[in-house]
Amino acid sequence: VQLQASGGGLVQPGGSLRLSCVVSRSIFSINPVAWYRQAPGQERELVARFFGTGSTDYADSVKGRFSISRDNTRKTLYLQMNNLKPEDTSVYYCYARYRAVDYWGKGTLVTVSS
Repeated sequence: VQLQASGGGLVQPGGSLRLSCVVSRSIFSINPVAWYRQAPGQERELVARFFGTGSTDYADSVKGRFSISRDNTRKTLYLQMNNLKPEDTSVYYCYARYRAVDYWGKGTLVTVSS
């Protein structure tokens, strides 16, 4: 499984960004598919994920601000990020688990700063 993330950039506090992750196979065949992030000097943490049932969960720190979605026609996973805060500054990674193997895409940097 190959994962290609994009959409990062510099945004002011309170702003929005949408990340995209193009997946090389049907998203419905992957369980789970997710977004993680890693800030400098910090461990990588789960941001949001889709399970095979279609259910989702989110890190407490992003609930109500971030939304994960998917378009299987385009084989693309999205992360809509609203009301961004400086503490959201991180490299964001797309993740997939397929046939008991973990796959990671290259990250995309999100910087929230005025």
